[in-house]
Amino acid sequence: MRLGIKVSLLLILSFFTFLMVRLTIPYFSFNDQTAFLRIKQWIIHNEIWKVAFYIHVITSCICLMAGFTQFSKTLLFKYPKIHKTAGWVYVGVILLLSGPSGIIMSIYANGGLISQTSFLILSVLWIYFTYQGFNQARKFNFLAHRNFIIRSYALTLSALTLRAWKVALVFFFRPHPMDVYMLVAWLGWIP
Repeated sequence: MRLGIKVSLLLILSFFTFLMVRLTIPYFSFNDQTAFLRIKQWIIHNEIWKVAFYIHVITSCICLMAGFTQFSKTLLFKYPKIHKTAGWVYVGVILLLSGPSGIIMSIYANGGLISQTSFLILSVLWIYFTYQGFNQARKFNFLAHRNFIIRSYALTLSALTLRAWKVALVFFFRPHPMDVYMLVAWLGWIP
């Protein structure tokens, strides 16, 4: 891939990761009236969901940033310990925190069965691809490791693409909010 394209993609990814982290910061106040939580008042009293929500939102940004480092050949070959450490963070956070909390959140997703099914499949695949990427690295099968981690990170990026689709759909079509949510639940990771 040409350097200009790589730099452009890196800048776009950096910008959207920055925006995602910025969206997450207000949740550190643990205020039940913060942003998205205002439309989840029907479930906010469920402590399992609430803990899963905070774990998912906070740790998923770690996944975005740790995964962000994993595709640099410079980092891989010149600083393999950094690559490995960031990889351990990425895998550990997804397998132990973000993925399982995503499964719990999917059960209570807005938009009913359509959205719930999408988020459940997304979470299960996220855990599966991440685990397989880790497992292939342990077996020194680095081509399979790379392919599974690319799939895993593509699903990690669904946090960004979901929001991009939402903005585009609302801007161009102005559909009912719940219709948008059901559409972006699938559009965020399928394409």
